[in-house]
Amino acid sequence: MKNTYSLYNAQGKRLYLTLDERKAFFEASKHRPDKVRTLCQLLYYTGCRVSEALNLTADRVDMAGGEIVIQSLKKRSTTPHYRPIPVPMAFLEELAIVHGLKSDTDHKLWSWSRSHTWRLIKATMDQANINTQMPYGTCKGLRHSFGIHAVTHNVPLNIVQSMLGHANMSTTAIYVDAVGDERRELVSRMWSQ
Repeated sequence: MKNTYSLYNAQGKRLYLTLDERKAFFEASKHRPDKVRTLCQLLYYTGCRVSEALNLTADRVDMAGGEIVIQSLKKRSTTPHYRPIPVPMAFLEELAIVHGLKSDTDHKLWSWSRSHTWRLIKATMDQANINTQMPYGTCKGLRHSFGIHAVTHNVPLNIVQSMLGHANMSTTAIYVDAVGDERRELVSRMWSQ
């Protein structure tokens, strides 16, 4: 069966944030309340789904390993599947301060509903001047931008697949088909030779 995943919708509209929009989202997150900021930055640094972020517990913030351990919620298995995602130590330290982390507890870092969380993310995107009426102005658009960002920074595709929790490489491969400024950046590498 052929993979039908794309970074464009049926009307040809992109489904991901550009590099500039991604940066603007991160900058806007710095001006949000502490717990909103850490949630926005978790999505930014890990590319996890909102439901996976809301399921994150203190004992899966691995300070010593420098990783966030995300439970993949889309895996259809009776056995839980976890994926470690490296993040900057400064972000882990901020999580510890804001959420009062103790590694031996399994309390969730955020107790918000998905709809409330989406409104918080939308407000951050609005502050970043990202058009949330467009298909890219969504949590999934932020997730897609993580995949593109990783690929354009030479993270091997199998590692991108692992970090995003994709079962099939063909799902991850859409990020190789970079578009817009990202495509231009990749192609421009051959111009200098």
